[in-house]
Amino acid sequence: MKSKYLISMLMMSAVLSVTGCTQNTVPSSSVPPVSEEIPNPDENEIDYLVLVNRQKEVPADWADQAEFVTLKNSMGDEISLEKKTADAFAELKDDLAQNHVNVDIYSGYRSVEEQQAVADDYTERYGEEYVRLNVAAPGYSEHHTGLALDLYLIVDGEAVYENEEMLEYSDLWAKVHARLAEHGFILHYLEGKEDITGFNYEPWHIRYVGQASAREIMEQGITLEEYLGEASSVDVEIDYGTSEIYTKDDMDEAITQIRKVFADFAGCELHNIRYTSDDCNSEENIKWMNELREDQEYTECIKFLSDFHTPAENSGAFEPDHEYTDYEWYLARSEGGSWEVLSYGY
Repeated sequence: MKSKYLISMLMMSAVLSVTGCTQNTVPSSSVPPVSEEIPNPDENEIDYLVLVNRQKEVPADWADQAEFVTLKNSMGDEISLEKKTADAFAELKDDLAQNHVNVDIYSGYRSVEEQQAVADDYTERYGEEYVRLNVAAPGYSEHHTGLALDLYLIVDGEAVYENEEMLEYSDLWAKVHARLAEHGFILHYLEGKEDITGFNYEPWHIRYVGQASAREIMEQGITLEEYLGEASSVDVEIDYGTSEIYTKDDMDEAITQIRKVFADFAGCELHNIRYTSDDCNSEENIKWMNELREDQEYTECIKFLSDFHTPAENSGAFEPDHEYTDYEWYLARSEGGSWEVLSYGY
């Protein structure tokens, strides 16, 4: 059984890394298709709805087409942004300041070379698996467009820019998000949409798309991928089952990791994720997890099942237009560590 799962995981990873995965199913009736109403860019403008994500590379001529400006943040760092995006941010920043919320730009435009440096640094610090799930590959980062920016908060005159600390200010981020659309921005990496974006929820990561599109996207609570018809808007059912070992927070952390991996399943539509039972956390399975990653010392194992549907075309290693049921996911973590997806398949 152990060798079967390992082979399955390795085969799937190899195929998915070659094919990539764009969630290109038709939007469900729960979200009205808006692609027909999406404004076309002016001939003299760049496409402010350009989609750059884990599967879609930044256009080769983007840097030549876009006009960039350089700003200086409150910490003295120089940040580059696309010009129209920079103007919109200045208006957003002033608007928020009038409501006693102070923000600034931590990261804006990033070249392919700079993204490679980020990936190399994080690989050295956290390992290749962490980078695969949490850092966009060079050429596939939304930051290459200059339309995406990461914010930081200024609280009592002090800059708050560490991710974990920023997450503690949910009330401030709610005020920021409420004003985004009026200035042409959206919150791209939404909570519960990791299977579409491939990234964790990031309240600080905003993207300029223009006011009309931003209003529609934010009002519907969808991602840019869904708005453009590159992903379907289907609510994923979560069944936490019964556990005497794991809390809902424990499971949510594991489910987020599953959804991020699922984002690489080309065109597939995720329907549900279900916890199995505490029996998975056995000595045998923990031993198996440690055999899969010999550089780790895992102490806990958790297993989920999922159902999903494949696209009619370009389904990669999967059977086209097929409903896969009870697809198995095994995750493990060390004491005090985070869940990692180690095996998936049948």
